[in-house]
Amino acid sequence: MIEMKVMGIALDTRTGSPIVVLHDKQNRRALPIWIGSAEASSIIRKIENLSVTRPMTHDLILSIIDKTGYKITKVEINDVEKETYFATIFLEDKDGKEIEIDSRPSDAIAVAIRIDAPIYVTPNVLSNGSVSTDSAKDAQEAEEFKNFVQSIKPSDFAKLMKDSDHHESDQ
Repeated sequence: MIEMKVMGIALDTRTGSPIVVLHDKQNRRALPIWIGSAEASSIIRKIENLSVTRPMTHDLILSIIDKTGYKITKVEINDVEKETYFATIFLEDKDGKEIEIDSRPSDAIAVAIRIDAPIYVTPNVLSNGSVSTDSAKDAQEAEEFKNFVQSIKPSDFAKLMKDSDHHESDQ
């Protein structure tokens, strides 16, 4: 397993779909995963430390887990099939009993970053979907990719976040 962190959220200019980009600790590999707008909004809110008056879906999930006596120990992105990624959220109770919950990677990531739980990716997923960010051959492309991801601002997703708020609110 390779531990990865959220590099940021990007927008696929061809489709308009958000992409969460993970990178390894050495910043040598980046793994882009296309996600939904609600999950992108949730991840952006955490990255930018934006607060909301009522719990959003991923905050609610964490509250339920906490109230039942479990804690999240890690999440794993552990399979990819025909461009669909699969993840597992690992929970542990106070006695150390572990249970695994099947999840979409976007939800697992959105929950994990809220509590700084480690995000792991299996080698097969990394080899199938990652982009090298340190190869001399691809240095220019890798640098452009890094700059693009780092240049994304929350305002670029204002419409996504507004649409997500509309779907999440109880008005």
